[in-house]
Amino acid sequence: MSALVTGDAVVLGVQPAKLPSRALALVIDLVVVWGLFLVVMVGLALTTASLDPAAGRALGIAAFLLIPVGAPIAVETLTRGRSLGKLACGLRVVRDDGGPVRFRHALVRGAMGAVEITLTMGVIAAIASLVSARGRRIGDVFAGTLVVRERVPGSKVAEVPAPPSWLVGRFAQVDLSGVPDGLWLAVRQCLTRLGQLDPAVARAMAAGLADELVARTGAAVPEGAPPEAFLAAVVQERQARDARRAFGSGAGSGIGAESAAGVVADRVGAWGVPGDGRGGGAHGWVLEPLPPVVSGPLPAPERSAVGGPGAESGPGGAGARSTGFVPPA
Repeated sequence: MSALVTGDAVVLGVQPAKLPSRALALVIDLVVVWGLFLVVMVGLALTTASLDPAAGRALGIAAFLLIPVGAPIAVETLTRGRSLGKLACGLRVVRDDGGPVRFRHALVRGAMGAVEITLTMGVIAAIASLVSARGRRIGDVFAGTLVVRERVPGSKVAEVPAPPSWLVGRFAQVDLSGVPDGLWLAVRQCLTRLGQLDPAVARAMAAGLADELVARTGAAVPEGAPPEAFLAAVVQERQARDARRAFGSGAGSGIGAESAAGVVADRVGAWGVPGDGRGGGAHGWVLEPLPPVVSGPLPAPERSAVGGPGAESGPGGAGARSTGFVPPA
């Protein structure tokens, strides 16, 4: 595994291509290119037999520059780093920062490839790839590129626990721009490994990350909410904002936003509801109950002290409260 840092300071984990797969892709490309070159040269020899030898040599040099040298450059530029051999082997040429290659990168790689691959039968390229930690040949070093694997074995991605429903939307107005990517990664790893850690250790880690997140955002942990639930709610809010930026403003509210962000709030589930005695059963903690809400019938409205005709009866019916207004006789 090798780390690439993008222009946005995001670390990408990619797998550089090994020498055997790169050699196989190169063999496929060379067979196609040189086969096409031989066909063109035979065609030129048949159609330019009447020309003088100097003109024939000039056409041969032009065909060499256009096909064995120019064709790979054009293909890598148009396909953003995928030649026929690399496409067959699941490889791709990318920049050092993980972005797609452009014409200048393909030009430098093609020009250097004509020397280290064509003129030396690939010996220099093989030695450079074996010496380099990321398997880069000299053309990759000068062009600032890297050949990586596009088809990698799939792995199960750990899911972040969804926040409780009573915390969804609580941090919609919080500024999350000051939170670095390293802290987001630490929060995600903590949440995905809660079930693998000792409850006391998990609570201590979550509390420390919650304190750092509060310091970065200025948002206080809601009263009665464990630090794990606070972290999950803030992560859900960030994913919802990413979904709105990616899919438009319509994907930013309610259940649709949660689905677009890949997170659905735990309506009852493992987090529970404050005060129901079940909170945190699946994660190893218990939510502190919130103050009960007193409900009951509304008190009867007080009647106005201002009397007069219509205070007890009139258009409002019996028992209607008087407004103190006496209609003219």
